[in-house]
Amino acid sequence: MKWYKLSTEATLQKIQSQTAGLTKQERESRRMINGPNKIEEKKQLNTWQKVAKHFTDLLMVVLIIAALLKFLTGEFIEGGIIFLVVIVNGLVGYWQERKAEESLDGLKQMMGQEATVLSTGQPIQLPAEELVKGDIVLLKAGDVVPADLRLIEVHDLTVEEAILTGESEAVEKVITVIDKDSSAGDQLNMAFSGTLVQTGTAKGVVVETGNDTEIGKINHALQSIQAQTTPLVKKMHQLNKQIFRGILALIIFLLFFTSFRYGMDWNLMFAASIALIVAMIPEGLPAVLTMILSMGVKEMAKENAIIKGMPAVETLGSMTVICSDKTGTLTKNEMTIAEVVTEEMEIVKEIMNNCQDLKTQDEQRVEAIQGNPTELALLKYVAEENQKLKPIKGKIPFSSAYKYMATLHSNKQDQIIFVKGAPEVLLEKAQLTGAEKAEWEKQGLALASRGQRVLGFAYKIVESSAELTHDELTGLTFVGLAGIIDPPKESAIRAVEKAQQAGISVKMITGDHKATAQAISEQIGLKHTSKILEGADIDQMTDNDLAEVVGQVDIFARTTPEHKLRIVTALQKKDEVVGMTGDGVNDAPALKQADIGIAMGIKGSEVSKQAADMVLADDNFYTIVKAVKEGRRIFDNLQKTINFFLPTALAQGLIVIVALLMNQPLPLTPIQILWVNMVTTITLSYALGFEKASRDTMTRPPRDTKTGILSGYSFFRILYVSLLIMIPAYFLSMRFEGVALQQTILLQSIVLGQAVYMINCREQFDPAINRRFFENKFLFISLGILFVLQLGVVFLPLGQQLIGTTALSLTQQLVILGNALLLFFVVEIEKRISKGIFRRKEKTISQYQND
Repeated sequence: MKWYKLSTEATLQKIQSQTAGLTKQERESRRMINGPNKIEEKKQLNTWQKVAKHFTDLLMVVLIIAALLKFLTGEFIEGGIIFLVVIVNGLVGYWQERKAEESLDGLKQMMGQEATVLSTGQPIQLPAEELVKGDIVLLKAGDVVPADLRLIEVHDLTVEEAILTGESEAVEKVITVIDKDSSAGDQLNMAFSGTLVQTGTAKGVVVETGNDTEIGKINHALQSIQAQTTPLVKKMHQLNKQIFRGILALIIFLLFFTSFRYGMDWNLMFAASIALIVAMIPEGLPAVLTMILSMGVKEMAKENAIIKGMPAVETLGSMTVICSDKTGTLTKNEMTIAEVVTEEMEIVKEIMNNCQDLKTQDEQRVEAIQGNPTELALLKYVAEENQKLKPIKGKIPFSSAYKYMATLHSNKQDQIIFVKGAPEVLLEKAQLTGAEKAEWEKQGLALASRGQRVLGFAYKIVESSAELTHDELTGLTFVGLAGIIDPPKESAIRAVEKAQQAGISVKMITGDHKATAQAISEQIGLKHTSKILEGADIDQMTDNDLAEVVGQVDIFARTTPEHKLRIVTALQKKDEVVGMTGDGVNDAPALKQADIGIAMGIKGSEVSKQAADMVLADDNFYTIVKAVKEGRRIFDNLQKTINFFLPTALAQGLIVIVALLMNQPLPLTPIQILWVNMVTTITLSYALGFEKASRDTMTRPPRDTKTGILSGYSFFRILYVSLLIMIPAYFLSMRFEGVALQQTILLQSIVLGQAVYMINCREQFDPAINRRFFENKFLFISLGILFVLQLGVVFLPLGQQLIGTTALSLTQQLVILGNALLLFFVVEIEKRISKGIFRRKEKTISQYQND
């Protein structure tokens, strides 16, 4: 219902109320029909449900089945170890990724707790929850508006609506009808639930309560938005499916091939299948990914970027678009004098210093004063002048009805009136020729075209006996104009430039006016500033129409929460990975819908922080760029880790397969396989998480989210490296007698092969041993820890008993070392060849595109 279009009388008639308020019986009756004035709560998942979902991953389910099968066959130790691995991974996932849905609680706190209403003409106090449509609410300075009200009486009422519009300057309210369609920020005869009365008093009739209020609509949008699945999670699910299909295909192949060829008994095939599952599932991978992401969270916290969910670290690195609120994010959120047009600067500064309500004593420091942002901007502009305040003999407060403020002061033998206000009003009251007036109007339009709010200044000398009245304000001397704007942050300008260099588009979505948004966008360096979409334009578009044009527009003005949500959704429809920044309640739905929601930590509302994935502790837009760099580094290291893990897993699987195909006993026990997967790989791959960002991290475009985490080249590398690990290790072990010795040689070969291949994985194509090799001290720490652990397994009696190994001679160790070094040099040569091939391919593509 568009209540702002109805007159006071029509509103009261429509809602069946009167200016004296409702009776107690009427209120009770309406509450029974419409319910309490509160927003609905979304049912939360139970703790057990939150924990259980971390055990439903496809590969975890396969491992659980493998553990249960071990239990059924009486192999309780091996089954218990497998089951323990699953439990540890699941609990770590729950602990690290739990994220409470607190947005609703934050919204509930925004609503007023108590309200003063009229009941048959008498004011009474009621809990805000008991308000009903038709109640007449009394407002005063400091009150939180308890419901959506159509104002029917106002006295110098200003309301801060930043939680809804994002704009910090208080809005002066009126009771007159608004004929044209207007967004919440332009509905000047309405007061909305959760907004703050800054000055004045008012009376309004409740027209919407609970879920139907503007805050209630935001809550509904929040609750209806499904949590976004991050690119990393999607890719890991895809990888898990690929591994599962590979394991399943190999098991089926072995069942048929070996049974028909060798007539193997089913007990052996059963044990072999479980060994294959344990071998090829990288159990340690989730734990290592968690460690690397956790390190990324800590690193970002040092840069004032607080990450609430670990997968969001990687999402930052995938981001292709940043949608940003203007006020307080790209700008300083404090009004500043940008330009002054005058030939009488001294008198203009006197007017700025004296025609105001905030500063009452010369000793007051401007930095400590709070209040009207425009007056604060004027006082800051003249602060260094150390002007003395003139005693005030009279004042006409500012009102939107007449659009000016005036003060009367002593001036030697006579008096002087200072006036500030809307230039068009002051020009009409000034003594000017037609040419002079036209010149001032031209100057004012020039300031306005640069997105500045224009303020005029005038004065008048009057007799010592004169009194300050509206009628006295004629024949003014017009002396100047000031352009006021909320300027962009210097850090935001640098951040936009860096983001664009990294291939990330930056878009401004603001509730402010078109001219102001365009001026700020040009100053911060947005690309597409000629075309601007306003909220009214978006309302005329279908979702498909918006998706078609949203990529070519960087400025969206006069937007509502619904518009912001539609813009983010439209970008996602075009396969963009969207980051959304904001600080107000109005930003919360879009923050939650975005792939990465980014809230302001200092000036941001609690609701926006709770809806976001990342909070900027310093409210600095440049921190986002630092976080993107860290996110890209983390993904690069995750990819290195996965590329390191999988050849070892495949090599172990191939060893099991070869043994079965050759009608040999299983070469490694499940416990030995788990030792390799859980201990050595965690020790080694943890070091890759500390690798620093490469030089091209912030100059290359964002990666394509449609591609899997493994490229075709990755599959090639995994296959041939697994063969280089498996073939020498298996045939070397077969040259010796004794199961324990064979298994120990095989185990030691795989572990040492892993160690050298981990060094290979530091760089995808560049040489592994380079200047930066010595910068990662954790690389040497992890190799040292692995060396000690492996010595214990091979030579200590306790380790030999637990894992089933035996001591190796020096000759055997040297042969194993030689095989590992061969692996290292083969991979380094292959990297060099592949780098040349990819460079030639890129050069060919580039030449083709240029032609």
